[in-house]
Amino acid sequence: MMGAVATDSSSTPSNENPRRARRTRMTGAERRQQLLEIGRTLFAAKGFEGTSVEEIAAKAGVSKPVVYEHFGGKEGLYAVVVDREMRRLLDMVTSSLTAGHPRELCEQAAFALLDYIEEYTDGFRILVRDSPIPQSTGSFASLISDIATQVEDILGREFKNRGFDAKLAPLYAQALVGMVALTGQWWLDVRKPKKAEVAAHLVNLAWHGLDGLEPKPRLIGHRKN
Repeated sequence: MMGAVATDSSSTPSNENPRRARRTRMTGAERRQQLLEIGRTLFAAKGFEGTSVEEIAAKAGVSKPVVYEHFGGKEGLYAVVVDREMRRLLDMVTSSLTAGHPRELCEQAAFALLDYIEEYTDGFRILVRDSPIPQSTGSFASLISDIATQVEDILGREFKNRGFDAKLAPLYAQALVGMVALTGQWWLDVRKPKKAEVAAHLVNLAWHGLDGLEPKPRLIGHRKN
């Protein structure tokens, strides 16, 4: 009599296929956001010309057509990245202007730009590069102009209170905001002194310059035109 053959359950093929690890497929919105974040990082590090669609796609683990499907190409992706950063910076500056005293408003504007540089360094690096393509919201220069418009109203009121020509407020607003923006570009790399100290020195120059402002400035050199 033949003995019962022992069965090895470990070697018996299962009627069910082993479960395979499933990769959760991204939604269109999730994939778009992923590509934006990857593009933002690459554009900040390499610039527009130094970044390729191939590299963006490889970092995202997708094929090139996926990038084209969402943005129409590298130019479209870059435009959206720049537009988002410009809006973010403008919102941070305009929302920071809450205090009533003009000197504190200067401090708030300086801190807003320095906060953006500190928190969104990649975004600022992208903004201060020369854009190779037209942007729907213009350029970094036009963004600075938008911010200056917010400051212009504040200066206009101060000029009227001091008996100065309020029509010159736009000129001074551009000068003040430009000073902070250029200093911010320098601070982006050196990061010294600390942010609060940088803001204090910026406001020191701006405020005491405004405090001693001449209603009708004169030139002391030989050139008059």
